[in-house]
Formats: sequence, C-alpha cells, structure tokens
Amino acid sequence: MYFCVRAAILGQAHFCFNRGGDRQQMIRKMKERTDSTEGSFSPEAQQRVIIDAVRPEIGGGRYPIKRAVGEEVAVTADLFADGHDAVAAMLLYKEGTAERWLEVKMSPAGDDVWQAVFTVSGMGAYFYTVEAWVDPFASWRRDLIKRVKAGQEVLSELLEGAALILGAMKQATAVDREWLHEQARRLSEESSQAERVAAALDEKLAVMMASYPDRSRATRYERVLPVHVDRERARVGAWYEMFPRSAGSDPTRSATFREAAERLPEIAAMGFDVVYLPPIHPIGKRHRKGPNNAPTAGPDDPGSPWAIGSEAGGHKAIEPGLGTLADFKYFSSMAKGLGMEIALDLAFQCSPDHPYVKAHPTWFRHRPDGSIKHAENPPKKYQDIFPIYFECDDWQALWTELKSVVLYWIEQGVQIFRADNPHTKPVRFWEWLIQEVQREHPDVIFLAEAFTRSKVMDALAKVGFTQSYTYFTWRNSKRDLIDYFTELTRTEVGDYFRTNLFANTPDILHEYLQLGGRPAFQIRLVLAATLGANYGIYSGFELCEGRAVPGTEEYLDSEKYQIRVWDWNRPRHIKEWVTRINRIRRANPALHSDRSLRFCAIHNDQLICYLKGTADRSNLILVAVNLDPHHPHEGWVQAPIWEWGMKHDEPYQVHDLLSDARYLWQGEWNYVRLDPSVSPAHIFKIRRKIRTEKDFDYFM
Repeated sequence: MYFCVRAAILGQAHFCFNRGGDRQQMIRKMKERTDSTEGSFSPEAQQRVIIDAVRPEIGGGRYPIKRAVGEEVAVTADLFADGHDAVAAMLLYKEGTAERWLEVKMSPAGDDVWQAVFTVSGMGAYFYTVEAWVDPFASWRRDLIKRVKAGQEVLSELLEGAALILGAMKQATAVDREWLHEQARRLSEESSQAERVAAALDEKLAVMMASYPDRSRATRYERVLPVHVDRERARVGAWYEMFPRSAGSDPTRSATFREAAERLPEIAAMGFDVVYLPPIHPIGKRHRKGPNNAPTAGPDDPGSPWAIGSEAGGHKAIEPGLGTLADFKYFSSMAKGLGMEIALDLAFQCSPDHPYVKAHPTWFRHRPDGSIKHAENPPKKYQDIFPIYFECDDWQALWTELKSVVLYWIEQGVQIFRADNPHTKPVRFWEWLIQEVQREHPDVIFLAEAFTRSKVMDALAKVGFTQSYTYFTWRNSKRDLIDYFTELTRTEVGDYFRTNLFANTPDILHEYLQLGGRPAFQIRLVLAATLGANYGIYSGFELCEGRAVPGTEEYLDSEKYQIRVWDWNRPRHIKEWVTRINRIRRANPALHSDRSLRFCAIHNDQLICYLKGTADRSNLILVAVNLDPHHPHEGWVQAPIWEWGMKHDEPYQVHDLLSDARYLWQGEWNYVRLDPSVSPAHIFKIRRKIRTEKDFDYFM
C-alpha cells in the first residue's frame, strides 16, 4: 500500500513511499549515485563543512514538528570542518510555497553545536534547513589577532587580508564595493603595521565581510525539514466535556440543545475555552445498553451516544431528543458569544441501525454465517456497536464518505474534533483524512483520544493529530510525574506530541479521585492546568463526583448510559477553585506553553515543584503541590535563581496567585508547607525587587 508523507503539508507536493520497497529503492539510488561519480569528481567533493544531527528532526524529516502561530523554532546542528578554519552557518526557512529562503545567522553553542531561532507567523506549512561553509576571512582575522598579540610581523598576512577583501567586492553593492576597496587599500598601503592592523581589525570590516561570504563551496543539509503551524487554540486551551442530554431538570428525558445552552454561561464563567460534546447523533435501538452498561435496556433508557445511527440518520444527523440542527447552531452561537468553541466527538463506528449498515454492508466485517461482527475487547462485548472495516474492497468510497462527515460539521461551524479511539483505525487513514481536511481548513484541530501503547500514540501524533490524550490520569506519584513530563517536554517528543491533559473522562475515574476526596480533585486540577497548556475536565469533576462501580475506574450511574440531573451547587464543590486557576492561566503567558517546564528539587517525596517561564523571563511561575490529599507536608524547595540572574543574597517576592498571600524569599532554598485541608498547592508568581529613581523599592 502506498501512503503519502506529510513532509510537504497542506497543498505542497507529496513524497510517496512504498512500504515494502523503501530500502531497495534507497540502495538503488545510492548505487546510481556512486556509479555516476566513478572515475570523476562529485560536485560535493570540495564542501568541507560537515552538517550532522540537525534538531528538531522527526523521522528523518518525514514528519513535521508542531508549532502554533507566534511560536519559535529553535534549531541546532553539529557543524564542523577539517583543520582549524572558522565556520559560518545560516538557518534557512520559508513559509509554504515561497520560493525565497529567509536566513538567520547561526551562532556556536560549544562542542561544534550551532544554533539559531526563527518564528512562525502564519498557519500551514513552514520548512527549514541549514547551510554552512568555511569562512576564510574569519579564519584570517582570528589568526591575525594571535600573531599581533605574539608580537610577530604580519605584513604578508595583511596583504592576504587585502586579497580576501577584494574577492568579497564581487558580491557587494556599489556603495559597499567602494568602501571595501578603500579598506583593501589601507591594508596594502605603505604605512605603519599598527595602522594597517587597526584597519584590518575594524569591527565594521568584520561585519561587512560577513555580509558577503563566498558560499560557492557551502554545504547544504541534505534534507528540508517540515513544520506544521496551527492556530493559537491548538497550543493553549481549557476544555470542558459535557453531555448536553443531562443538562436539564428531568431525568426521564433528554435535555435539548436550547436547554443545554443555559449551562454555557456558568461554564464560560469558570474560564473554559472549549466545550466538548460526546456524539450528538441518533442512537441505535438494537442491543441498546442500559444503566451501568447493563446488556439489556429498558424501553425508556437512552442508550450510549457512541452507538451511532438509527432511522433518524447517521453521522450527519442529530439525536431527536437533542432537537434539530437549528437548535445545535443556537447552542454553538451561544458558546461563541461567550468566547468558547464547540468540539465534537468523531466516533467512526455504527450501531446496527445505522443507515450505512443497509446501504453499504461491505463497510463492515462479517462472520462466516453472514452476520456483521460487533465490537469486542475480550472478554468485553459491545453488541450495540459495529466497527467499520477500513480495509474493505470499497475502502476509497468509505474513506471519502467519512471525510464528508468532517466537512459537513465544518460547514456547520465546528473547527475542533476529538477522535474517539483513533488507535483502532488505520494510522494511514488518519494521515490522509487530516491532511485532506487541513489543506482546505488549516484552522481545524484534531484531538486523539488514544490510551494505548506509546509508539501507537506517537505515530498518531506524528501523522497529523494536533493534540493527544496522555497517561497523565495514571501518573500520580512524584517520580512518575517527573519522569513522564520530562519525556513529554525535554525530548524530541515535545516537538510532535502536543498534550491535552484530561483530569478525568466519562471512561476514567482513577482510584486517586475515588479515595482522595475534595483535596484530590483540587490537586489533580492544579497539576493538569499548570503542567499542561492544554487540559480538560469532564463535568462532575467540579462537584468532586467520585462514586465508581466497585473495583473499576467506571463512574457509577455513568452518563454514558443514562441521563443524569446534577445539582451544580451541591456542597463542597470546587467551582471557585476551577475559576481562579483558569484566570491564573489566562493572565500568565508562562502557562501558555509546555516547552519551558522544568522541575525543581524539593526535599519531600510527597511534594512536587516545577517552574514555567516566558523566554524573556518577564513571567515566571513556580508551582508547588502536595500530592498527598490526606496529610500536610513540608519541605525546602530549590529555586533556580542563577538562571534568573539573581545574587544569592538578593531578596525576591513569591506571590501565591491562589491565596493572594505574598512571601519574601532569599537565595536558592526556601521553605513551603501545604495542608490539603486548606490548600494543597501554591501557584507562585516570581516578583523581583525594582528600585525606582526615588530609591523606593517594590516587587514586580
């Protein structure tokens, strides 16, 4: 099977590979290249600079790194040449189909590593590569300085420098050419060596010569590396998942979208950016599940929204209990007016009553007796769901139809989709679908809801998913959190795997929340909202709903199978806590990205501390969390003041944005104590002392 590589994203040319023939094709091309240069010299023979280990580079450049509009791409590369000649290098980048490369000068960072940064300013595709060359003038100037310091006579060397300047004149503008000619004359004229050396070492001359290098023998990195740039919402956002059918006051019937819209102002007031809805389509009746996943439903049981399709329609229709398309648009416009977006569940599966089953039976797997196979995860059986057979003979028509489902909801104003169990569908299908959709709609966001093997999750992220669910729910100890988030943010994983940390889901109520009470919900919320720029909660979290089916992570009386009526103001809710944290997130750019996350030492295994900051350090947030929801803990935390340019005896203020308390700290090590019955966390904003002209000190 052939598949298209996303190295040229959204409207660019595609590089295509044959799964079975890649290696043979590569060997053949290498042999052709060797044969073509046998008995002659390769054009690359005099390219002395070696370019290696360009980073970031995902899968040899096959997959793009991810960025959002306004973010930087920091590129490093190993650059070196034989001998002792100086090297110069440029980072080349361009947007989309632009013909002209833009350039940023690369700087040495030690041990033959060079670095440079560029910023992406628009959605879609960017590309970058590296070019490097030996710099004769820089080499000559460096050695001239050494000879002069050693007291040597350098008249011959000055003539060499003059010749280099004359060579650069060929590329210079008329004005610069005249100035360079004058400098060459000064180096060659019959004047004192000191005067000629002064002219040779003039900084302006060094800058001018660097502007007109001889790049005829430059080495260009063999790959052009891709970047996929999303809109800002892909980088940062707070998600709230709700079942609209449970938004009413009558547990015997589904609430409509217009009734559910009455919940939106409170959700917006808590500070959420995205309202995510489970499937809103007609629900099948055959083999419908009852409360708590009972295999048989009663006559009035609503069934699972993931069993999609009935006589009322399929994936392009709306469950009649929720109302009409006009009601959905009313709900969407209400959310938009409150500053929120709607995310829809993309569940590519069907109930036995779905119109596809009758119209396209070949789109499903059949047993030997001719019946269609239902979904299974042995020993579990899901008789109310038929998986789609993506490899059927009619697969092209099937894939096209599924793409039309996404395009239909885009026409209705939806720009965010959460793909249900994408790891149970072919990775190449998602690569094709996302690329097809984003070619015309680059602002569409896809979230992968995959809790599976890490390599499969990585593959889904690489081929195009904008965001990905994580194992965060099961990372509850200090060691697990540090190891996991170090991997997600401090390795190449962070360049293609953009996290969305859901503290709970309709499928997952972790034991930590079941047993930890109200403080456990506060703790997990702080961690999700500050470790990740994207995070989410499923409704009921703010009510500290922790009742589970005994011995499982399943909610008791789950909304997946029945309509629930909630008391949104029941005692011991944490709505104010949620609201304050979301306000803190919005007000502090340090929390809008994951790349700056680093953990700080703290002397207690139940306390975790970490730092996030903007590149210019104008916004620094230090978070300390007690991971034990039952007992107070204390410890000494090490703040990296050396990175902030602070002296050991310089005082600074830490402003707890949760409680509004302020503490004066000094030096690296400072004391914290967190009682979960009061507040299990600090979110400190670091404020440095500023002295005014009138000698009035304040912290900023």
